[in-house]
Amino acid sequence: MDAFDALYQTILDRRDHPSEGSYTRYLFDKGLDKILKKVGEECAETIIAAKNGDNAETVYEIADLFYHVMVMMAASGIDIAEVRAELDKRSEKTGNLKQFHVTDKNT
Repeated sequence: MDAFDALYQTILDRRDHPSEGSYTRYLFDKGLDKILKKVGEECAETIIAAKNGDNAETVYEIADLFYHVMVMMAASGIDIAEVRAELDKRSEKTGNLKQFHVTDKNT
């Protein structure tokens, strides 16, 4: 079991077995809107840390973002295995650069 699996299992345990003083349990009690707000906040904080060029702070914020995304997954009934399967599927693709729609701004 890697760190991501262990963290996800802890999150599921907090969801299924409420623990006094647990921040994870607090998020589940507040509901999906609160969890999504935290995902957005952590995403913004990650962007700011990266923009500031502070790698230590960026790593810290990425860890917060991963945690809150996993709480969102657990609240939404998405298993980490589903995400791994999607990533595995994507890793099999090569040459999949998306073509972007170009707009002629002169017309």
